[in-house]
Amino acid sequence: MEHSKIGTYRLVAEPFHVDFSGSLFLGVLGNHLLNCAGFHAKERGFGMASLNESNYTWVLSRLVVEMERMPKEFEEFTVDTWIENVYRLFTDRNFAVCDASGTPIGYARSIWAMINMDTRKPADLLLMHDGHIVDYIESEKPCPIEKFSRIKLSNPECVRTYPVVYSDIDVNGHVNSVKYVEHVLDLFPLETYRTQYIRRFEVAYIAEGHVGDTLLFYKESCGDGVYDIEIRRAPVADGKEETLCRFRIYFSNK
Repeated sequence: MEHSKIGTYRLVAEPFHVDFSGSLFLGVLGNHLLNCAGFHAKERGFGMASLNESNYTWVLSRLVVEMERMPKEFEEFTVDTWIENVYRLFTDRNFAVCDASGTPIGYARSIWAMINMDTRKPADLLLMHDGHIVDYIESEKPCPIEKFSRIKLSNPECVRTYPVVYSDIDVNGHVNSVKYVEHVLDLFPLETYRTQYIRRFEVAYIAEGHVGDTLLFYKESCGDGVYDIEIRRAPVADGKEETLCRFRIYFSNK
């Protein structure tokens, strides 16, 4: 089946998807972006279901979202998604979030890898389906936000511990990538969200979390409304803490 390189998907900010201010939750937007990535891949022969038949799956490695504003309750909006680059072991996928008139209100960048579900090792994307994934590279459409930062905490404070539970786990058997986002957003008091909004949000996924793990949340202020956060797995027996993911959040005044 022939498809354009860019997929466009129509959405609405449902009442149960918005926060106390009537703005779409960032976690819900994250789910929308990942769902649209899945739709785009499926329509072009690289969806989860077909990959699972060969014992492969997609995993998200990096995500950065930068929004001028969030969609409001009942607002219709669209998400465009496209592949910017394909390398042997990972691919760059971009997103544009647009209002009903087609005006961009935000963008996102992401990096994905395809892994073997048994070994958890990366697969060679250029060998899958005879490398046809490169036919969908769209390098001309702009994504005018900065790429990923190098996040490294220097003197963080542990501000929360959390045991992984049933509702955190996704179909791949590990903590859902958006669940990490939701837990991190809960580290800030409600008053922060009354006076500020998240202008930019970055996350780098490093290792997988599972049921039975206890997560440790380390937080560090970088000044000017910027915070770095690291989620680690608590050590078992004589082991050491293991970093699962790192975040950088940029708050701006409303």
